[in-house]
Amino acid sequence: MSSEQIKSILITGGTGSFGKAFAKHLLENTKIDRLVIFSRDELKQFDMQNDPTFQQHSSRMRYFIGDVRDEGRLKHAFKAIDMVVHAAALKQIVAAEYNPSEAIKTNVMGAQNVVEAAVYCKVSKVIALSTDKAAAPINLYGATKLCSDKLFIAANNFMGSNPTRFSVVRYGNVFGSRGSVVPYFLQNQRQWESFPVTDMAMTRFSLSLQEGVDFVMKCSGQMCGGELFVPRIPSYRIADLCAAIDCKKPISVIGIRPGEKIHEVMITEADLPLTYEWSAGYAIMPHHGILNLRIASQLHEVGYVKAQTLTSEYSSGTNIAWLDQSSLSRMIKEFVQGSL
Repeated sequence: MSSEQIKSILITGGTGSFGKAFAKHLLENTKIDRLVIFSRDELKQFDMQNDPTFQQHSSRMRYFIGDVRDEGRLKHAFKAIDMVVHAAALKQIVAAEYNPSEAIKTNVMGAQNVVEAAVYCKVSKVIALSTDKAAAPINLYGATKLCSDKLFIAANNFMGSNPTRFSVVRYGNVFGSRGSVVPYFLQNQRQWESFPVTDMAMTRFSLSLQEGVDFVMKCSGQMCGGELFVPRIPSYRIADLCAAIDCKKPISVIGIRPGEKIHEVMITEADLPLTYEWSAGYAIMPHHGILNLRIASQLHEVGYVKAQTLTSEYSSGTNIAWLDQSSLSRMIKEFVQGSL
């Protein structure tokens, strides 16, 4: 299905940071007839419905209260939907460690429910959002997202004549997203005598919310089904982020927390033989034993070539692209202005 044929899109977790930004982009830049916001928080849906940005497009929008843990509700919501973007997840690392069964119910069982509902309703395209935490995970959140990724990728092999295709988009921290380090530091830095940093060497991948939206849009047009997409994005040092917020405030090293990495990885050493490049980034293909024939026959036709620019894992610590302190200062200023 070409992008011109996609007339109805549903976003799970549609009231989150990504969901709202993606919805705004679709409404302002595409001619879709129907955009469905699926989430479990009625207050956030109420606020979104009353936001002038979305009010002017109210005739094209629908709101479903529901939880991805409820397969039946998903089947009702997915009727006559052409594409699903699955952004719903429990994402807080510490909360997932303390409440593992809840994270599994949402991130793993919820993912399987999305797969089942999409197949049942013959949704043409499903794109699931993942995280760098899913590559060689050391915390439960990352492990649940890795399981989710595997469920979506493997689902392509059981479709037969069913038109549904599944792909995954994995990217790093969205700069300034809710619960991330940037708003946390900005909200608390005035009362702190120093910035609490777990390790001075710590690095993270970063992209803006709009860059995340743009990448998902590109992937939706590129996907054959089975790809795990990874963008080319820069890294930054946490110490540089602190200096960009307040260069005079000292840093206190508090030690690494459980489930935290010094550097994030988006493509592991084991993934390299399966990694291809395309115009917008990388695409990790399934192992040959489960690589569905449709993708295998279209690799070169749709512009995938074996990755030549990666000789080792794609890590935030060894990345070739970096955000310096001045770039971080500019991004922080833009984030603050956008939050007012």
